[in-house]
Amino acid sequence: MDARIAVLASGAGSNLQALLDDPVVGPCVVLVVSDNPAAFALERARGRGVRAVVLEPAHYADRREHDVALEHLLEEEGVEYVLLAGYMRVLGPSVVRAFDGRVLNVHPALLPAFPGAHAVRDALEWGVAVTGVTVHLVDEEVDHGPIVLQEAVAVREDDDESSLHARVQEAEHRLYPHAARLLIEGRVRVEGRRARVLSGEPVSAAAATPGRGSAP
Repeated sequence: MDARIAVLASGAGSNLQALLDDPVVGPCVVLVVSDNPAAFALERARGRGVRAVVLEPAHYADRREHDVALEHLLEEEGVEYVLLAGYMRVLGPSVVRAFDGRVLNVHPALLPAFPGAHAVRDALEWGVAVTGVTVHLVDEEVDHGPIVLQEAVAVREDDDESSLHARVQEAEHRLYPHAARLLIEGRVRVEGRRARVLSGEPVSAAAATPGRGSAP
């Protein structure tokens, strides 16, 4: 597999670590970008010999200028796929369009339930019996793109935000590398709001480019 992947992360980078540890996805990660110079994700990248770059928003005049810098960086590294791993900024429309159908995000809830930055807390406050994890393609709306994979996580009577979040993260670490493999193997096909996973062997990007082809 010769795909070139960039991972965007703002914090500790546990999902980045899961991606780096995956035998298929890890060797394809060529770049880690953070908006936070203190993000431990940067150290995880450097520890694996992956280029780690900080694009601090305060150093740019506005969001558009930051987006342009990110686009240029991704182009410079020949990036083909972008994986968001706890990245706390919304990707600008120009970045999403440049990588149409090739950006994944992992979210700690069963979308469309509980979008936003406090999904685990929101699930507890609503008193749901089940929450979970969603991996989805990114579009120009927040936590909105076609869903690739989901996994349910039961909410226990004695759960607090910390205990539930820990189990949700365990599911994330299983699900996200799996979804990333499917994407770079050309096995994700988008039909309107639905992302279909193609069975069988990996197919060429030309044969199954997300968002551009039609189902056989």
